[in-house]
Amino acid sequence: MAQTVLLDVSGVLYQGSRAVPGAVQALSRLRAAGRQVRCLTNSTRQPKRRIMGKLRDLGFGIQPEEVFTPVAAALAWLERTGHSPHLLVHPALEEEFQDCKGGGPPAVVVGDAGPAFCYENMNRAFRVLLEGAPLLALADNRVFMDEDGRLSLDAGPFIKALEFASAAKPKLFGKPDPEFFRAAVASTGCSPQQAAMIGDDAESDVAGALAAGLAAGYLVRTGKYRDGDETRFDPQPTATAADVLEAVDRLLAQDGA
Repeated sequence: MAQTVLLDVSGVLYQGSRAVPGAVQALSRLRAAGRQVRCLTNSTRQPKRRIMGKLRDLGFGIQPEEVFTPVAAALAWLERTGHSPHLLVHPALEEEFQDCKGGGPPAVVVGDAGPAFCYENMNRAFRVLLEGAPLLALADNRVFMDEDGRLSLDAGPFIKALEFASAAKPKLFGKPDPEFFRAAVASTGCSPQQAAMIGDDAESDVAGALAAGLAAGYLVRTGKYRDGDETRFDPQPTATAADVLEAVDRLLAQDGA
């Protein structure tokens, strides 16, 4: 039985400025069935406070401790190692790093920088990497569903370009890093074998969760999903559902709830 359910945020709970139909109801059903909920997002164009604000405005009763972002893990790494961040991130995300201590050796931190992925900024980060700085990837997704309803380049292609040019091996902090999933599950007191994932990204969300040892991974046909995604990556989804509400119904039925 899945005592803990991890959910992706963008494309699963909301898309653009609207909640995915049935998503608020799905979350309520999980809570009513006694399941613990954690939201895992690779979104790095805005700080956690804005993600929280949007979830609450759309009717999701989510608490801050229930939302996991790659930035928190990266900040802990910077504090632990004494590195100072050389940021290649969206301007809106920079506030998350304002309390970092300066003076330490640099570490290049890359998120979905959007328009900030210009040649000058990429080349500046490349040169820092050439001097031996580690490369920290907040996420390495290939694409994301943009506000206009079409796919756009995510951080992954730009991280690959920096890796190719500098030969630096990126350290990943978001999905599909196994420790990202396990940390979220551990926060509920459960084991990965007692958890399930619901996401719209067959590679980062679902295959990543299953590779991390979670008991089940449900792929929803909302957000960035495209026909055939369920067979493109291994491990393949436990099941594919029309949306998060159907995925929750199937998960609870499977558990006999």
